[in-house]
Amino acid sequence: MARSPGPSVRLRLTLSYAGFLVVAGALLLAVVWVFLLRYVPDTILLDVAPSRPGAGQFVPNRSDLERAFAPRAAWAMVFLLVVGLVGGWFLAGRMLAPLGRLTDATRRAAAGSLSHRVRLPGRHDEFRELADAFDTMLARLEAQVAEQQRFAANASHELRTPLATTQAILDVARRDPERDTAQVLDRLHAVNARAIDLTEALLLLSRADRGAFALEPVDLSLVAEEAAETLLPLADARSVEVGVGGEAAPTLGSHALLLQLATNLVHNAVVHNLPDGGTVRVDTGVRGDDVVLTVENTGDPLDPRLVPTLVEPFQRGGGRTHGEHGGVGLGLAIVRSIAEAHRGTVALAPGPGGGLRVTVRLPGEQVAPPAWWPSA
Repeated sequence: MARSPGPSVRLRLTLSYAGFLVVAGALLLAVVWVFLLRYVPDTILLDVAPSRPGAGQFVPNRSDLERAFAPRAAWAMVFLLVVGLVGGWFLAGRMLAPLGRLTDATRRAAAGSLSHRVRLPGRHDEFRELADAFDTMLARLEAQVAEQQRFAANASHELRTPLATTQAILDVARRDPERDTAQVLDRLHAVNARAIDLTEALLLLSRADRGAFALEPVDLSLVAEEAAETLLPLADARSVEVGVGGEAAPTLGSHALLLQLATNLVHNAVVHNLPDGGTVRVDTGVRGDDVVLTVENTGDPLDPRLVPTLVEPFQRGGGRTHGEHGGVGLGLAIVRSIAEAHRGTVALAPGPGGGLRVTVRLPGEQVAPPAWWPSA
């Protein structure tokens, strides 16, 4: 954005300091005039007191004092102006030095270098507070950019797999015209369905990260029941028993996104379960000012060091899953993004006998959203 050139802040501060000093000096001289010189008579005075030595000597009147006072007052004003300009320029430079470091860091960040930090020394003041806030912002931006780059690389790798598989199936079919066409079409349909699922998951994750939704009253208990009912056929096919309980958990958010959150949790709990006779328990409740959704399942024991990484995109606890409902590795990543977009948290913990326990904590309906939140 083009801007017309203007005086620097340092110059304006210098002129302000000098102007203030000159005005203060002028006021001081005015006080001397008002409360001293104005009471001296403007007539010729002679000291004729015979009792004092030097009687009959000349006594200066107001005009005499003005003629003596005015040139020296003018020189004093010039001196104050010079001191104000020089001292003001020096003081303004010292005061604005932190802004120079902030400007340099901002230009580096604008050029793409997010690893630079201001690290302003000295005691805590307004400039130090601004510099620390700027360093914190740069650290968060650097982490987000690194996460986006990692996510883009992983997404590209995941999208490349179905495309490469499709290309291989088509190459085989071209080399073998006698191959069963129905079998080729079935494989292409399965690969294409996986690619569509992955693309939709990526779009949903992007939408949750942007937080582009309005708030509406949502009861997590009803959302959990709806998600469990939707996935009952999958649970029955895998011989997994799903139980839903708890109390009402009212919150504010997007019903569609929170339903996706619950659906992903239940789906993950059903798919990654025991081969036969597994269980999934879904509970909701209120904890203080927050509402809580807990999904716990049975399954193989998990390494406690691996559990925190399961919310990262494309991470799978038991290695890659190639089954029909294996997913695309974004289920818990989407859960975390949706929870954070609703000002909530996600906590993962391995079950005592195996499986995983996921706890989602969101602000209750009575907790006011921040002022910048989009209104319904």
